[in-house]
Amino acid sequence: MAAVKTTSEVALNRLAIVAVLIVTIIFLAPIYWIASTAFKPRNLATTIPPTVLFEPEIAPFVKLMVRRSQLREPPTPEEYAAAPWWEQIVLDDGEKIVRSGRGEVQLSAYPDRFMNSLIIAISSTVLAVGMGTLTAYGFSRFKVAGEQDWLFFILSTRMLPPVVVAIPMFLMYRWFGLNDTHIGLIILYTAFNLSFSVWLMKGFIDEIPKEYEEAALVDGYTRLQAFFKVVLPEAVTGIAATAVFCFIIAWNEYAFALIMTNRRAQTAPPFIPSQVGSGLPDWTVIAAGTFLFLLPVAIFTFLLRNHLLRGMSFGAIRK
Repeated sequence: MAAVKTTSEVALNRLAIVAVLIVTIIFLAPIYWIASTAFKPRNLATTIPPTVLFEPEIAPFVKLMVRRSQLREPPTPEEYAAAPWWEQIVLDDGEKIVRSGRGEVQLSAYPDRFMNSLIIAISSTVLAVGMGTLTAYGFSRFKVAGEQDWLFFILSTRMLPPVVVAIPMFLMYRWFGLNDTHIGLIILYTAFNLSFSVWLMKGFIDEIPKEYEEAALVDGYTRLQAFFKVVLPEAVTGIAATAVFCFIIAWNEYAFALIMTNRRAQTAPPFIPSQVGSGLPDWTVIAAGTFLFLLPVAIFTFLLRNHLLRGMSFGAIRK
């Protein structure tokens, strides 16, 4: 009987491993597709069946970063030889790099949109996590009249999809002159992430024993000092987990960025699909932009992976 049970357990374990591998492949397949297309030659991007083995090149990334126009006439051998290697890559595809009157290379709009995403996502994450931690600490440690009602009201801000409140927000932003501004999107993303941050951080802070703070108060610490020297170090895992989720939400947000911005503060999500256009799109350049857009989130999550894993099991702390 024991042997049968052991055999069943082994079979279930193998089945679980196969299921995990299948799910992993399904989730990683689009990422592999984007990454491989970003390094493919343009003529291999849309082949049927797809080209799996190819010689990678960085031409899509070069073309992503500079402004280009179609060549009317091919360059002479002397002009081609005098051009830098990265400009030769563009010339090979029948295009030329747009230069200013002084001969300076004109960058594309992608670097600015990418930097806008970094500024807005990082700023809104810091504000949402910071204010959410303080608010959650207040709800967790003090008696607040109508606490459950307040918490429900905070949560209700996430119940409506962004498109429902987009028009009222657009009208209000136009009235206050916040359309197409960095501060406008930072305020908006902070407000929408704040409810998520409060609820998540409250669960983490509730798990920190109050006796730690009481001991600190007995030792002469003020409430604020006890918060910074006792509670925050214990809540680092929760703060890291909350920061990861808030950053991902702000980084990937599309609807508000499309409606509230046009040029100056536009982020990468609405800019990348706009490059498809109505003509023949260069899918390698679009894939290169998407691949670069994935890197900050992947790096940020990787750096906080240990805190994130510990944060998901933070409930193991008991009084």
